[in-house]
Amino acid sequence: MITCIPEPEDPDNTMHWNLPNILTWMRIVAIPLMVALFYVPHHWSDRLAGLLFAAAAITDSLDGYFARRMGLTSRLGAFLDPVADKLIVAVALVLLVSKDPQPLLVLTACVIIGREIAISALREWMAELGQRTRVAVSQLGKYKTILQMVGLSMMLIRYPLGGVDIYRIGLWLTVLAAVLTLWSMISYLRAAWPVLRAEQQD
Repeated sequence: MITCIPEPEDPDNTMHWNLPNILTWMRIVAIPLMVALFYVPHHWSDRLAGLLFAAAAITDSLDGYFARRMGLTSRLGAFLDPVADKLIVAVALVLLVSKDPQPLLVLTACVIIGREIAISALREWMAELGQRTRVAVSQLGKYKTILQMVGLSMMLIRYPLGGVDIYRIGLWLTVLAAVLTLWSMISYLRAAWPVLRAEQQD
């Protein structure tokens, strides 16, 4: 008689729907809702789109906190979290540029999106070389993310609150985030340069 031995369970399967991953999925699901609200012809829809983006930004902090606190880190979560962050930021920038194609905002959007593409490619390549820790997220990158999320939330809300032009404030916060984006990119490239140079010499 042939005995069928069941395949070992994938340890990550039990972690696909844990709290941190659910929060990350919620951030992804929020993207089409944000787009729909952005184009609804009512002034409250802009505010709702901005609040939805702000809520998604908060879940970005919560999913990492819960993953570490509850010991629920997983390969899926490690993949989804940065993807969700980059998607929602890129979509928000494209939406804002579509309504306000001023040169400063267009340049800021190009810098932020271009940097994310470049650093993602760098991290992937460094991971293949076993040097992923050289380009791990730095404290500067965290400050950039906070400025970026706050600035974009204010720009999406758009309308003044209490007589305060939050769109203009949000724009300058986002510009500052773009400056930190370039600064952090230079830091990552400097950290990776010895490995890059060694690869060229091989």
